[in-house]
Amino acid sequence: MKASILHESKGRIRFLVCKSSMTLHEADLLENWFQKKEWTKQVTVHERTRCVILQYRGSRQDMIEAIRTFTWEEAEKTVLLPMHSSRELNRNFQEKLMGKLIVKAASVLFLPKPLRILRILCHMIPFVKRGIRCLLKGKLKVDVLDALSIVISVLRKDFGTAGMVMFLLELGELLEEWTRKKSVDDLASCMALHVDRVWLRTPEAEVLTPISDVRPGDQIVIRAGNMIPVDGVVAQGESMVNQASLTGEAIPVRKYPGCMVYAGTVAEEGECVIEVKQSLGESRYDQIVSMIEKSEQMKSAAESKAANLADRLVPYTFAGSLFSFLLTRDITRALSALMVDFSCALKFSMPLAVLSAMREATREHITVKGGKFLETVAAADTIVFDKTGTLTHACPKVVKVIPFGNYQESDMLRLAACLEEHFPHSMANAVVEAARKQGLSHEEIHSKVEYIVAHGIVSMVNEQRVLIGSAHFIFEDEKIRIPAAEQERFDRLPEEYSHLYLAIGKELAAVICISDPLRKEAKEVLAALHELGIRKTVMLTGDSERVASMAASRLGIDTYCAEILPADKAEFISNLRKQGNTVLMVGDGMNDSPALSEADVGIAINEGAAIAREVADVTISGESLWELVKLRQFALALMKRIGSNYRFIIGFNGILIGMGVTGLLSPAASAALHNLSTLGVSLRSMSALPIAPKRRESSV
Repeated sequence: MKASILHESKGRIRFLVCKSSMTLHEADLLENWFQKKEWTKQVTVHERTRCVILQYRGSRQDMIEAIRTFTWEEAEKTVLLPMHSSRELNRNFQEKLMGKLIVKAASVLFLPKPLRILRILCHMIPFVKRGIRCLLKGKLKVDVLDALSIVISVLRKDFGTAGMVMFLLELGELLEEWTRKKSVDDLASCMALHVDRVWLRTPEAEVLTPISDVRPGDQIVIRAGNMIPVDGVVAQGESMVNQASLTGEAIPVRKYPGCMVYAGTVAEEGECVIEVKQSLGESRYDQIVSMIEKSEQMKSAAESKAANLADRLVPYTFAGSLFSFLLTRDITRALSALMVDFSCALKFSMPLAVLSAMREATREHITVKGGKFLETVAAADTIVFDKTGTLTHACPKVVKVIPFGNYQESDMLRLAACLEEHFPHSMANAVVEAARKQGLSHEEIHSKVEYIVAHGIVSMVNEQRVLIGSAHFIFEDEKIRIPAAEQERFDRLPEEYSHLYLAIGKELAAVICISDPLRKEAKEVLAALHELGIRKTVMLTGDSERVASMAASRLGIDTYCAEILPADKAEFISNLRKQGNTVLMVGDGMNDSPALSEADVGIAINEGAAIAREVADVTISGESLWELVKLRQFALALMKRIGSNYRFIIGFNGILIGMGVTGLLSPAASAALHNLSTLGVSLRSMSALPIAPKRRESSV
């Protein structure tokens, strides 16, 4: 791609794409192509000016070379764009808004009065139809008030007021429609699938393949804990699949040969081979949008209260206007009261406030699946953490491998990596990464891999049963022996590390020592959550009492529970809720999914297991636990904003009705002030929430 550099500083470059014009599609394509690069921090593409602003990390030379070798043809093959473009959505809104403003100005300034009146009469027809439809259904809603106020204004030959009322109503509807669509679009983009590679079955072996290279007809292997990235049919094997994101089913569904499976669902148990029927692309995006539109309907109690109150107040507004007319015989005063209703502002501002808060949270790498969860986060008094991968560092490292028997260290690490690469988890990733750094290739040398949740992995290698997992799994469940004369060596294992045990046959073959340091920000985050009203912090872990006690004391955890199993975690949270606590649960692994489901709000780390993200109500990126503080601040600020919206709407509109009834406001002024206040409170609801995050650098 030809480009010229306009401005450059360290880690930031602004350049011009050298072509005559850039379409919306090309701008989306280029922006998404950059976003897939590991060195890209942030990128913005302006299609009108063909200007690209790129913030990057690492080598400038590599970045420049990537831009130089970029081709539109290659980008089309490697980048999958959603059907709904956020850029196109914004462009359409801008064009509609400008169109309405131009038409309104032109009709006022240039149309003769007879034509202006004719335009208003034609323009009022849709509003009157909506009002009549409400009446025919036996409902007295805001559409009836709007239609009645417009008709009365026209009958009084006050065409200016009728035109202004319709203009302000359309402007508010356009603004509300754009905000809702934009919020849903932003949320859908954040919740899109993040599966880069899959295990592709070939005649020779399973091959780890980029998802973009998978085509219809290919067969991919899905194991327990994997997210299904494409639509397909089960060709071999059986699996229990969680389809909650698409169907809302709480119980996993058994999938066997011939059954259809869908992108975005998660295999909870078993293993199967899927024949791809539809490549990753637009259809999945539509499913995500549909899912989010449904989740957006899971309104908070505040939203439901606003909608119900708005509907209940319409008859009172109508009755007040009628009473004013009967009392004063002044149609102007009655019309002034009729021009004001509470429902517009209540119905517009509350959902907008929630959607805007959800959208704003996504900018901080926090995805909330429904408005009611934000309200629950604000009301929570207890937060429960899984330890590994949540309170500890997201990337644990292998410190040493201690072989037993006659095995070699490198052979044991190679074997462990070969098994662990099939089940991505923080510990498994550490083993695979250690093998990669030592240059240990680990081609498939085993048969079927079986994952036992919260325990470990079982397979067959050279006709011997191989196991890797926790001490409970290896020594208590499987009764593995420590080689003769090596008990003393086993007793001297370094206690400061977490241990992963590898067994071949019936004997221990190696212990992998893994350093899993606590997150440097964890202690300060827990303190900040206490300051924000969280009364109790709890840590649940499968680690030994010794390791758990040390971590809890260093972090300032209120309560902890060690050597706990997944089912016990869920029961622990259930008991907390029975005691009257509102509980948040934060986790990242497959074994956290029951607890995440049991909590009032489950919060998953985005880099964790797919099933955890699936069942969770909120996901955070996991780059920093400060995102939990942000989430709590967003929730509290949202509830504060909703409360202030209530007070303003009821108070201001009540004053307008009073001024209208007393004759201090004309119908035109009453309508203008009412609609402008509705727009104002809606715009305020869309603005950034006033939070001031505390970020104190410290280490535990």
